Amino acid sequence: MTDTVDDVDLPYDENASQQKKIEALQERLEVLESQNEEMRDKLLDANAENNKYQQKLERLTHENKKLKQSPLFVATVQELTDEGVIIKQHGNNQEALTEVTDEMREDLSPDDRVAVNNSLSIVKQLDDETDVRARVMQVDQSPSVTYQDIGGIEEQMDEVRETVEMPLKSPEMFEDVGIDPPSGVLLHGPPGTGKTMLAKAVANETDATFIKMAGSELVHKFIGEGSKLVRDLFDLARQEEPAVVFIDEIDAIAAKRTESKTSGDAEVQRTMMQLLSEMDGFDDRGEIRIIAATNRFDMLDRAILRPGRFDRLIEVPKPDVEGRRQIFQIHTRDMNLADGVEFEELAAEIDEASGADVKAICTEAGMFAIRDDRTEVQMSDFYDAWEKIQQEETEDEDISRTFA
Repeated sequence: MTDTVDDVDLPYDENASQQKKIEALQERLEVLESQNEEMRDKLLDANAENNKYQQKLERLTHENKKLKQSPLFVATVQELTDEGVIIKQHGNNQEALTEVTDEMREDLSPDDRVAVNNSLSIVKQLDDETDVRARVMQVDQSPSVTYQDIGGIEEQMDEVRETVEMPLKSPEMFEDVGIDPPSGVLLHGPPGTGKTMLAKAVANETDATFIKMAGSELVHKFIGEGSKLVRDLFDLARQEEPAVVFIDEIDAIAAKRTESKTSGDAEVQRTMMQLLSEMDGFDDRGEIRIIAATNRFDMLDRAILRPGRFDRLIEVPKPDVEGRRQIFQIHTRDMNLADGVEFEELAAEIDEASGADVKAICTEAGMFAIRDDRTEVQMSDFYDAWEKIQQEETEDEDISRTFA
């Protein structure tokens, strides 16, 4: 029961003066206000803690509800018939005939992705997830590489520009002559010679949509997934044309066909068949140019090398002495070099080095200068860097032979 005013002990003596009584009451008021503020802070903390536990309770309730629901399976609509809809379930490729409402039937068409329950009844229509994977491969921001950043392969650079860049920038030149522009270019050669850099430079110099993929990204576990991704990639390129499609490591899906009967090899070959069809099929490809790159030209299937698919087969070799000198100048133009650094001598010394090796030498030479607490890179740093890179390559080869 709440105390009344008469029950509360007064903070002063009855015989005290009026001033003493007022002072005592003010002190008691300050204490009570302080206690009230403290209790208010505790109440706010308790409310915040309560809200936190309420959110946690809602999240756990939602997760519990999801766990109690039956899982849905992904399937593809194969055909719409009078009896119902024929679907193919992903993963096991089993086909089934199921019924749908008239309203849902109007929205469905072949190749649509749907979610089905345990009884294979269609629950809802899904967005095209493969199209999402294809759009991830679209390069939104142009690479910083330009043709001025590439050295030692001027002839190959000119051929790429004629094949890819010129038809996009000046299509009327081909119309005036009366020929179709080259449809694609295949860059082949040892690793580190600048094949990928050429593709990046094309992406930088043209206004076309640039779509980059690796051949290994087109190899999938389930039957039909790889070929469907290839089809969607070219559909995306048609939507965004003019477009340039760059396929790195194309040997991963375009290797020579064998008599192997394994499901993995068969799936890779199906993906390659879809790629061949997109490159030179019945439908017009439109303003789409293809660049592909490989380090294993000897592994490629002859079907993908014929004219109409790749009209230009460009070998990108290791640079010669002059090419290595140019690459040294490109990668050292922002470096603080000491007097006496001679690129001609360096280029002649590092015989059989690739463009990537030259770049690595420049970076490593700078690291030697940093270790010695110097701001200038000396000639000896470049020689030490080349010796270190050769030693690392030798160790890698020894390890490879050990595990071979």
